[in-house]
Amino acid sequence: MHIEKYRGKQIYEWMYSKGSTLFQDMSNLPIDTRRELETNYRIDYGRVLESQLSKDGTRKMLIRYNGDTKATVECVYIPESNRGTLCVSAQVGCSLSCKFCHTGTQSLYRNLTASEIAGQYMIAAWKEKDYPRQLGRKSSISNIVFMGQGEPLYNFRNVSKAVGILTDQAGIGMAPWRITISTSGVAPLIPRIATDLRVGLAISLHSADNDLRSEIMPINKTYPIPVLMQSCAEFAAQASHQSRRITFEYVMLDGVNDSNADAKRLVDLVRNFPAHVNIIPFNPWPGSIYRQSSAARVAEFCRLVRDRGVFASVRTPRGDDILAACGQLKSTHDLVANDMEASATALAGAL
Repeated sequence: MHIEKYRGKQIYEWMYSKGSTLFQDMSNLPIDTRRELETNYRIDYGRVLESQLSKDGTRKMLIRYNGDTKATVECVYIPESNRGTLCVSAQVGCSLSCKFCHTGTQSLYRNLTASEIAGQYMIAAWKEKDYPRQLGRKSSISNIVFMGQGEPLYNFRNVSKAVGILTDQAGIGMAPWRITISTSGVAPLIPRIATDLRVGLAISLHSADNDLRSEIMPINKTYPIPVLMQSCAEFAAQASHQSRRITFEYVMLDGVNDSNADAKRLVDLVRNFPAHVNIIPFNPWPGSIYRQSSAARVAEFCRLVRDRGVFASVRTPRGDDILAACGQLKSTHDLVANDMEASATALAGAL
């Protein structure tokens, strides 16, 4: 179908600025154009198979794409008094097999497209009544974190396009500094989060000991801690002032990475960065081999990090009663697919 460029812009604005899902509502398009669009195309952000509401107000949605029973992901909306955060997925499944993560038990099926990633926002925005937009009304969704299923940087091309859609002022218009991409450590692409995307960075670290991190996070064998931290230094040198601070995520595993010595190693590793250590109590899931550190141990670990001059906070678990908390996401349907054969292959496919 041939359509003028300016008409394409009008359709885009109807979709992402006004949230329209019906071509017939696009009143500034000619009637014949609307009819042809309705006949040949559809606006589909994905089908919500299940929506669960936690006792704390967190909502988890299971979304299927294109009628494919294997192409399902979860996204989570977390409301707070001063903001609302949407946690989106970048892949169906994951290839990294981090031992403490529920998603890591699920094979990688495929990358999500840019429209499917942005579609998670559109679905949640309609659910939380951010559409239709009203002048002067504060949006429920104020922040987006790529902390759902999959490794965002192994889907860099589509994640980049999705960030472009999410931040485009002609559409959704979210400020880049309100978006954070969390990575398990795909070092070569971390600087491009600053130079290309201009959004925030979170590092899924979980240990400052190279051998232990390789044990619980196999990606560390490909990009060990010294290589990872060099890429973080490059990010910090090139990031905007608003996005420069790096969040280092640290899940507390009882008897594994939660000792006083672990806290000291962590401080030594990140103290020269504009860093925020986000300490995460482990959220159990069916079949997990780890236990949650005690509340007293978590508090003491946080105090040790703070006393050594590094800003740290403990993340309050949200949605753990519906398996929506950090590390608990997994598509309800088991996926039948092969994992990526090597990290190098995955990185090549991301670009």
